[in-house]
Amino acid sequence: MSNQKLVQRETEIEDQNNRLHHPYAFHVSGPRKVSVPNWRDLINSSWKDGNYKRTVIACFIQAVYLLELDRQEKRTEENALAPKWFIPFKYKLSRTLIDERDGSIYGAILEWDRSAALSDFILIRPSGAPRAVLALRGTLLKGPTLRRDIEDDLRFLAWESLKGSVRFNGALEALKSLADAYGSHNVAVAGHSLGAGFALQIGKALAKNGLFIETHLFNPPSVSLAMSLKNVGEKAVVVWQKVKSMLPSNAVTATDTDTNTGVASNNVVAFNKWVPHLYVNNSDYICCYYTDPAGGGESGGAASEKENVRPLSAANGQVAAKLFVLSKGKQKFMEAHGLEQWWSDDLELELALQNSKLISKQLKSLYSLPPTSATNRR
Repeated sequence: MSNQKLVQRETEIEDQNNRLHHPYAFHVSGPRKVSVPNWRDLINSSWKDGNYKRTVIACFIQAVYLLELDRQEKRTEENALAPKWFIPFKYKLSRTLIDERDGSIYGAILEWDRSAALSDFILIRPSGAPRAVLALRGTLLKGPTLRRDIEDDLRFLAWESLKGSVRFNGALEALKSLADAYGSHNVAVAGHSLGAGFALQIGKALAKNGLFIETHLFNPPSVSLAMSLKNVGEKAVVVWQKVKSMLPSNAVTATDTDTNTGVASNNVVAFNKWVPHLYVNNSDYICCYYTDPAGGGESGGAASEKENVRPLSAANGQVAAKLFVLSKGKQKFMEAHGLEQWWSDDLELELALQNSKLISKQLKSLYSLPPTSATNRR
């Protein structure tokens, strides 16, 4: 064997070893006990279990982080890390969302892979599995994308809004096109950190137009300058109240419609139509304000690991949203804010049912009826 071929072979072996032992490889840092779809899901779908759905969707968001890292580190299809985070669940990459200013990937559309499913005798998509998922990553502290990520972080910090961002418009159009193509009840949007901020705001924008998209928000940002000046030292009890205050008491009486049905018959928005799922760590100062109660609201109690529980009724101005709180005592910031905690095997969550001032504030405009509509209903 020539020296050139020997060097090439050694390089291939080194690349293979790096891929096998890379800290972001699915088999190294991914979930240990999660099952992959099989024919049994036709009888009893794993996607109906909230723990399973949370785990898989968190993996999809991790894939978006790795799509960008694969791009930056010039990995090929043969040694890319990202595909392993969605292919086992019978999903395929349909499209990447690219920031044209720096070429970075900030989101991805993953669609149910019918061909891969059929090869494992899964004849139809399991109940509860989305037809397509728009996944949005958060901030990457890497040179090529750092500037644009930080710009949006500062935008939220200053204005508590991401609507002026190029990425907001791109994600909104992508999600709307998915809803138009497959129906809003067959689509989901999810994000982590900054990506959760985008997911919440584009989900809200579409809900205003009667498109109710299943929404999953991991470590959504809750810290803004206006808020910090007032509550700089408070702990994580603040965030849940923000979402509830967004739903004023003069809003429409809630219906008993399932949260995944997603199509409105008119411009009146029913509370139970859009129920975002928020996953926060009590030690994460970026998202901890979501657990802050909205002044005197009674707690509805907490239920450990009950992710399939319906939220409180939105009647009489109560917010329809689910807030899952992880409390592990004192943790380092990177651990408390990390995405990987949400597919941990020993995860114990509490479903917080108390009123959240932050959630209410963010959803307020969504459930405020215009005066003309209110008049017509009288």
